[in-house]
Amino acid sequence: MPVTYDDETVPVLHRAAHIVAQHADGRPEPEMLAVADGRIRATGTVAALRDRFPGAPEADHGDATLVPGLNDAHIHLAIAAEDLLHLDLSAAAVAGTGGLLSAVAAEAARAPAGSWVRGSRYDDVKTGRVTRTALDHAAPDHPVLVVHVAGHWGVANSAALRALGVDEDTPDPDGGAYGRDDTGRLDGRLVERALMNVVYPATARGATALPPSTADDRLRGLLRAQELWHAAGLTSVCDALIAPDDIALLQRARVQDELTLRVGMLLSIDHYEKARALGVGSGFGDDLLRLVGVKAFLDGAVGGRTCLLSEPFADHGGHGLQTTPTKELFAHVRTVHGDGNRIGVHANGDAAIRLVLDAFEEASRDLPRPGLRHRIEHCSVVDDGILARMRRLGAIAVPFAGYAAYHGGALNDWYGPARVDRMFAHRSFLDAGVTVAGSSDYPCGPYQPLLGLQSMVTRTGIDDGVAAGPAQAVTAAEALRVFTLGSAEAEGTESYKGRLAAGQLADFVVLGDNPLTADPSGIADIPVRATYVGGRRVHGTGE
Repeated sequence: MPVTYDDETVPVLHRAAHIVAQHADGRPEPEMLAVADGRIRATGTVAALRDRFPGAPEADHGDATLVPGLNDAHIHLAIAAEDLLHLDLSAAAVAGTGGLLSAVAAEAARAPAGSWVRGSRYDDVKTGRVTRTALDHAAPDHPVLVVHVAGHWGVANSAALRALGVDEDTPDPDGGAYGRDDTGRLDGRLVERALMNVVYPATARGATALPPSTADDRLRGLLRAQELWHAAGLTSVCDALIAPDDIALLQRARVQDELTLRVGMLLSIDHYEKARALGVGSGFGDDLLRLVGVKAFLDGAVGGRTCLLSEPFADHGGHGLQTTPTKELFAHVRTVHGDGNRIGVHANGDAAIRLVLDAFEEASRDLPRPGLRHRIEHCSVVDDGILARMRRLGAIAVPFAGYAAYHGGALNDWYGPARVDRMFAHRSFLDAGVTVAGSSDYPCGPYQPLLGLQSMVTRTGIDDGVAAGPAQAVTAAEALRVFTLGSAEAEGTESYKGRLAAGQLADFVVLGDNPLTADPSGIADIPVRATYVGGRRVHGTGE
């Protein structure tokens, strides 16, 4: 029988030099946490908790700082699990186009003849342009697909185009395009829906020639992603594009007691009818694995330079792409809203965001659902009118946290400095009273939440040192609240997640420095000494 105090299991007492509790009432920060049964039982001074729980075991984290578990409100766990089975072609992993092509050639040399060679996180700005012809030379006997870091376009070689059944006469899919060169011939680019139909099962419309990975391999990828993310301080995420097979993968990990990351899910709108038939909606599940809502798309990507803008891009002109017809968007929103479920719509450009708000307003007017709050995923380019409409609707913004740091001065080139001052507008959202959550959108941006915090505070490129929208900078304390309390609100768990207080989930991170007082330009480099989920250590050392 467990020892109890006042019918409570004996807790473990955690102490540290600093505990950032984020109390709602402004109380002084505690010196110690009492953790039992996956929750924080109590907080207070060392003397008070030792007196209340005499003889309770203690974990002394020394000079560390404890912060609430970091929560990424828009990330792609299922996609990451697959990507980790293939080539990492990020700028950090390959040296220029030569390094990328060498990696492709080496993989082709290892792979059986005719098998697919796949890679992700290719960045044409940081690495250089990769062409269909170059991929043909690197792997003439293998179909090759290289997916851009934005996740909204990729490059295929000739063998891959043949395997996909794409030739010079193939019409573009609705909401996408097969890229062509100046002569009008296919250049290997698969843009928007042309790529999504191939690589993303959650959104694919029709069969794909890409062979699926085995369930065992996908589980291996998922567990590796989970390990990396815990090491970065993540305790919770929302996978923003889920299909039924992905739910089965997560459930398998859970049944095998291998799922230690709290996972919320946005189910792809293409699979929503299956959930409706089962009567499954927002909030279904529990603290470890739960359905947040439904995901729909409207436009392209920031890094891919395909988002739907009211004013043209600064570098190449054009207004981007609308990937879902307006009528279809309105129908999606109306259906999900009418069922009382939350929908998150991918909308980067200001023109796209206004259409989403139109759909939210119509649904709310015709089918009142008091308290039901929808999300705008990315919500990248805003203005005062958009902010006012979001505040009235209670809409939640889920913008990129790390893009200012990752892209740096390239954003100014693509969008112009004045517009970048209205992008990833954490300052404006907070000032306008709009709930804003922390998001990396990995693999489209770096998954490390501390880099996201640094980016939000400094608004400076980590590679080029160029300011990218400095008007949107927030304080370190505000950035931490965005990545904890804001993300919890975006998933509907704000009543028990995001603070270090009695009754809250015992999810916390042990950091080697205090991000609220550290040099802002060094927040990303703060060591993550340990990560706890439900009081259980899932990374690092300690009790």
